[in-house]
Order: sequence, then structure tokens, then C-alpha cells
Amino acid sequence: MKYAICNLSIVPLRAEAADSSEMVTQVLYGESFKVLEERKKWSRIRLDYDKYEGWIDNKQFVFLTEEIHTELKNQQPILTEDLVDMIQTEENQMLSVIMGSTLNGLSFLSHKFEGRNFQNVYPKERFIETALLYLNSPYLWGGKTPFGIDCSGFTQMVYKLNGHKLLRDASQQATQGEALSFIEESEPGDLAFFDNADGAIVHVGIIMEDHYIIHAHGKVRIDRLDHTGIFNYEKNTHTHKLRVIKRIV
Repeated sequence: MKYAICNLSIVPLRAEAADSSEMVTQVLYGESFKVLEERKKWSRIRLDYDKYEGWIDNKQFVFLTEEIHTELKNQQPILTEDLVDMIQTEENQMLSVIMGSTLNGLSFLSHKFEGRNFQNVYPKERFIETALLYLNSPYLWGGKTPFGIDCSGFTQMVYKLNGHKLLRDASQQATQGEALSFIEESEPGDLAFFDNADGAIVHVGIIMEDHYIIHAHGKVRIDRLDHTGIFNYEKNTHTHKLRVIKRIV
């Protein structure tokens, strides 16, 4: 088994081994992973953070020894705090990194970082403050940054920036935590999940106070939440059908 780390800012992870293939998620700077299959130009990997699998361009990562990989994997992530910051490479070049990038591998990569970072686990009361940092970010399938993000990438990053782990997809996140019976039992920071006509969970958002929800739909936006689902005042209709509310933290 081989191991590696992302040494670039935002790298697409694709469904198939081709640049034209669907982006299923993004690998942010400093994320480590296992290399499951290696081809001439592409490798199939499994991310350490959430066990997500996909194909990455071989030019967009560097290999790790098993010893260093184990060390990084077992550490609490040290994350960048600001929306955008800079890392200095071994060649004295500057590399931009996005909020929530992982800094544990700096010494291995011979990189330097002088910006703000944290390694804390924060209470749920801080989740909404973090979520608002992404407000109006455009929707991007597979995205995990303020410059493009999908619904489950949004919830995962908000939790990650507060020291809590979520799986990647909405259907996976819905398997975590404790189900609540009524909206009235929910607290800001709990997750609401929504299904389609076939009963598959396809959307997730973060519950706010007073029956509001913040979620990625076209952009990261705030809408009303009721027992039916998400009500969009601009369209004057419900856009998502509520399936379950889960308390993760």
C-alpha cells in the first residue's frame, strides 16, 4: 500500500480517471490518503479524513512513507483559519490555501506558514457563525470551498472547522448521530436531511434559530424550515421535502 499527501491548494477528485470526468469532491491542501490503485497518469485514492474514494491526477500529490502517513493520520488536524492565506514553498514560491486546509504536513513538505490556525474542538454554539462565512458561496457539485461548494461539502466543512467529523455525502451524513422526532426539539447546528420522490436522501442543511436553515442551493442561502421542508420565499414554494433531523453534536 502507498500513501500520499496533497501539496496543492484545491485538487479535484474525480469519479473516473479522466479530466473530463465528474468531480465528486475536492482534496484540500495537506489532506493525506491511501493510494488504492496507481496508473500512468491517475491514481485511485481513499481520503483519510472521510474515507471518500475517487481518482486524482498523479501530478497533484506527493508520496509519503507509511510511518509519516500514520503519524499524520493519528493527529488532530491543524487547520487554516482565514478565508485565503499563503504558504511558502521550499523554492520560496507562494502557494495560496483556502480556509480549512490542513497544516500537519508542513515539515514533511518543507513548507512554511505564518498565518492564523487552530486545533480546537468548538461547541455547537459556534457552528452558525462558521456557516455564515460561506453565505452566498456559489453551488458547485463536489465543491468544498467558499468559491464553490455543494450541500454536504458545506455541512462537512462547517463541522470540520469546529473540530467535528462528518462523512462526505448527505446520505452518508444521515447515518450519523441521533434522530429527532420534531423540529421543535432541534438546536442551531443540528442537521436537517431531505429526500427525493424515490425516498433517497439528496440534500442537507444546518438548522438555525427560529425555524430557519442555512444550506447550499444555487448558493449558500438562508430559508425557512417547517414540517414539510424548506420554503423558498423567492419562489413561494417548498423546494425540499424534509426526511429527518439528526443531532450529531
